[in-house]
Amino acid sequence: MNVNEWQWIILIGLSLALFFFAPYAKNTNQFFKARIAKRSPGVLALTGSLVISWIFAKSITNAANLGMEFGIVGGVAYAGYYLSFLVAGWIIYRLRTIGGFASIHHFLNTRFGKQACWVFSLLIAIRLFNEVWSNTMVIGSYFGSVGDTAYYLAIILFTVLTLAYALKGGLSSSIFTDLIQMVLFAVLLLVLLAAIFGPDTSYGMGEALQSGSWTMSTGINLMLAAILQSLSYPFHDPVLTDRGFISSPRVTLKAFLWATVIGFICIVLFSLVGVYARFEGMQGQAAVQVGQAFGVVVLLIVNIIMITSAASTLDSTFASFSKLIALDLGLGNRVSLGRASMVALAILGSIPVFLDASILSATTISGTMVIGLCPVFICWRSKPPKSSFYLSIGCGLLFGFALVLNWFPERLILSKGAYAPLLWINLWGLLSCFIVYLIPLWLKRI
Repeated sequence: MNVNEWQWIILIGLSLALFFFAPYAKNTNQFFKARIAKRSPGVLALTGSLVISWIFAKSITNAANLGMEFGIVGGVAYAGYYLSFLVAGWIIYRLRTIGGFASIHHFLNTRFGKQACWVFSLLIAIRLFNEVWSNTMVIGSYFGSVGDTAYYLAIILFTVLTLAYALKGGLSSSIFTDLIQMVLFAVLLLVLLAAIFGPDTSYGMGEALQSGSWTMSTGINLMLAAILQSLSYPFHDPVLTDRGFISSPRVTLKAFLWATVIGFICIVLFSLVGVYARFEGMQGQAAVQVGQAFGVVVLLIVNIIMITSAASTLDSTFASFSKLIALDLGLGNRVSLGRASMVALAILGSIPVFLDASILSATTISGTMVIGLCPVFICWRSKPPKSSFYLSIGCGLLFGFALVLNWFPERLILSKGAYAPLLWINLWGLLSCFIVYLIPLWLKRI
């Protein structure tokens, strides 16, 4: 059999195996809250689920490509987004233990009202919508080029098979299969790195660590932008925040802290694939080029890593969207409604596949659009008027559109090179969001 045939076998076989092992959810607690026999996930299960559900196919693709573009600096820069675990873990811990809130929506409804919940839900629905196409497109790229029949067939087949086991168990399926996917990812990543740093190559850790330049224009712009976005980015991702309320506060905090370290290390390690591609002067998509350079076995390992990471994110996306519709928006605490919403998201989220969207934009642009959430959660103990929420959210959206439409004044971009606009729009945007958020509170007090 040739490589393409093996890829199809792996795609179908791995997906069917996950469907077979995934638990079947019989009630809403199992489907929406992953409670099996009245037990919630422990530190190990929750940490593994957090990490693998956030090591998206698009994330490791971006990490490898940034490693090829900027060297090790690119990998470290992109890993800055994984500080989101630290920020979200601490805030959620405080929301639960001090505030007594049972969910993000509970907090927003209490402080800012039901309309604020609907606005917030729209933001996270857009986020979940983006997660579908931006991950499935990565899978398609391993089967063909955009426009090829194999490219679209792989995307459709992968989406349907992942949807099947997500429908079976909801969040219970997601967290259970995440453990399998995390172990598989870790083992295969080590095998891949062993091939790259093996005795048959002239590439060593010394070359990797010395690659790139630590300057603003060669990766530091992106690093600082990622750190800024990590202050708000996690709160518009229910794949992450939903896992913050299903175990005890102490277990949850430990899991989020471990996920920060493990996620950061995993992204930097995978970026070494791109650094190797840079060392060898390769062009194109880094992970694909490296896989092809080492032969069939390594290419298939890369393929399995991508399928594993994409599946873990996609099933979590379906589970979070079903909870959003059925529980968070109060449209009906029914498993049937949750399953129907999964199907709807799978269909709608696949539309951009046919519109040639960019996978990196799914992270950087959406991250800018939601910077208005930063003061809402960082200053959660303050009790401003409801207008503060809308002013901050609106301000963040304004800066997001300024990034997309290139409306931001160039004189306020104080560094040069790639991602400079992203950095400075986020910096000025965050400052503006805090100002407009706090002004109504100040007026209220005087």
